[in-house]
Amino acid sequence: MNPKIEKLIKLFAKLPRVGSRGGQRIALALLQDKTGRAETLASALIDAAQTIAPCACCGVLTDCNSLCEFCRDANRANGQLCIVRDLSDVWTLEKSSVFHGRYHIIGGLLSGAGGILPTDLNIKNLGARIEQENIREIIFALPNTVEGKTTQHYIMSVIGNVENVSFTELASGVPLGGDLDYIDDGTLTLAFGGRKSL
Repeated sequence: MNPKIEKLIKLFAKLPRVGSRGGQRIALALLQDKTGRAETLASALIDAAQTIAPCACCGVLTDCNSLCEFCRDANRANGQLCIVRDLSDVWTLEKSSVFHGRYHIIGGLLSGAGGILPTDLNIKNLGARIEQENIREIIFALPNTVEGKTTQHYIMSVIGNVENVSFTELASGVPLGGDLDYIDDGTLTLAFGGRKSL
């Protein structure tokens, strides 16, 4: 196999949920396409890599050196802060329209096996955000897994001494081991609306 094609397949295969067979299909489809799709994709990736970065406040990807749309939106300053693992969780919640406050992406879940430590999480500015944005409710929308619960308890221990702040989590409907990505809008609405105090 041509080493350039092999390299391309290996790079695509490293993407989440793609694998080697999916990487091969993507690479071949792009290389055999006659419409210029490969060049357009390459240009878009370079542009995004150079101009997109995490929001300094919440971690949502946005234009470099600027706050994201959620942090700029004054209507979302309603005292609610939803803690999620990654950007796909934000997109899932936005698609279902169940939440209208602000987000905080922590960028992973504590995992001894995965080598993710507390210092790897985006939680350094959480205390400051709670005070500056007058947060009154912190909603945990983390996966219903051992890692998700461990991360939730750790964050609560770090910021639990803040006064007049309630902690809640999504209610029934989120299955054990479940990710937000795989939950339908109706179930997510019920889980969000019936969230439990911690």
